[in-house]
Amino acid sequence: MKVVKFGGSSLATGEQVQKVFNIIQADEDRKVIVVSAPGKRFSGDIKVTDLLKTYADQTIAGDDTTNIVLTILDRYQAIADFFGLKENKIIPQIKQTLLQLNRVHYPSFDHLYAAFMGHGELLNAQLIAYILQEIGQPAGFISPTDLGMIVAGSPRAARLDAASYERMHNFQYNPDKLLIVPGFIAYTNDGYAATFSRGGSDITGAILARGLQADLYENFTDVSAIYAVNPSIVPHPKSIEKMTYREMRELSYAGFAVFHDEAIIPVIEANIPINVKNTNDPTAPGTLIVPNQAITPTYPVTGIANDDRFAALYLHRYLLNREVGFTLKILQILASYNVSYEHMPSGIDDMTIIFDKSQLTPTIKAHISHDLYQTIAPDELEWLDDYAIIMIVGEGMQRNISTLNKITDALAQANINLPMVNQGASQISTMLGVPVDQMNEAVKVIYEAVF
Repeated sequence: MKVVKFGGSSLATGEQVQKVFNIIQADEDRKVIVVSAPGKRFSGDIKVTDLLKTYADQTIAGDDTTNIVLTILDRYQAIADFFGLKENKIIPQIKQTLLQLNRVHYPSFDHLYAAFMGHGELLNAQLIAYILQEIGQPAGFISPTDLGMIVAGSPRAARLDAASYERMHNFQYNPDKLLIVPGFIAYTNDGYAATFSRGGSDITGAILARGLQADLYENFTDVSAIYAVNPSIVPHPKSIEKMTYREMRELSYAGFAVFHDEAIIPVIEANIPINVKNTNDPTAPGTLIVPNQAITPTYPVTGIANDDRFAALYLHRYLLNREVGFTLKILQILASYNVSYEHMPSGIDDMTIIFDKSQLTPTIKAHISHDLYQTIAPDELEWLDDYAIIMIVGEGMQRNISTLNKITDALAQANINLPMVNQGASQISTMLGVPVDQMNEAVKVIYEAVF
């Protein structure tokens, strides 16, 4: 049995939905279908999820929401019209649900946003199930709660209650009927809507693959494979046929857009392979993501990822390595401002702490600097806001000791500075810190050096 997730671009129009139906019908093992909200139809278009956020904003502000409701409804109406469903029960039902959203009392604005934005997937799943039934395909909408999924935590960053897996294991479904499940949205024990964080529909798909003990988790998007590097930086890069879970996680963390790095944890824990495929080219093999032990590396490097969302704090103090509790004092200061760190490479007298800069404001940085001067008295302290990270990842790097030399030599010849080089603890990755304005050129140089 396969759990199959379709992204927003795969479901943006009636034409795209027809492609999805063709894919489903081409393989009888595709039984559980996880759907996203309709995405962008063209450059400059607005995703339904973003339209729902506008609806939530206007509701909170007390504005007239008539136009935004009609705009959202039109997106679903256009898909229904493509299949000739001029007179149907589903569109009035969707309209009523949309109108009801701003008549409900929510415990907080976060609960309100979760309910509004999660309905993009929920309404699309209901629409897809209805259309399938109308064209003669046995299918039914099923809510996450009916499957046994219960979540807790923040309304907009929900986490799965671990007991949900046992409930999903015991779920009985008709193998002759497709299950259409909304991604992104789930419900708490109290019945409140909640949404997963970034990559929410991917998280739902991975949870269901594990919970329903799927043989394969297929994730359909708008690319025919995962590429070894960002195609907007290096034209026509090498595609990746097969990679390991930990390669995918390392690359996702540092900028690969295919998966948020947390999204595939459920299938990793269950050792379920993932196949990333293209809705617009479904016969292409795509990229297979497999357990760490299920691959023999062909190349030292599998992929190169980059991201400029980071900031760094450089500290210098003589003999910092000899002071017991030195790092603990720093971490306690960061924790007091609810700031987590990403990496902390250090030397005998120096330390660089790397952060996701979305956590930092000028005020927080000033407070951290003040407390550090008071507590550890550094000889030097400098914030580096112009900071990008490049991650070079590959299972084969463990057995190819010359790879890093090739990379650093090539960067030196290109006159690209490396403020930081950090060999990953996993031994399958190397992290480089570079100035933001040299990031893209550095990625090109590294790609040429290793591929």
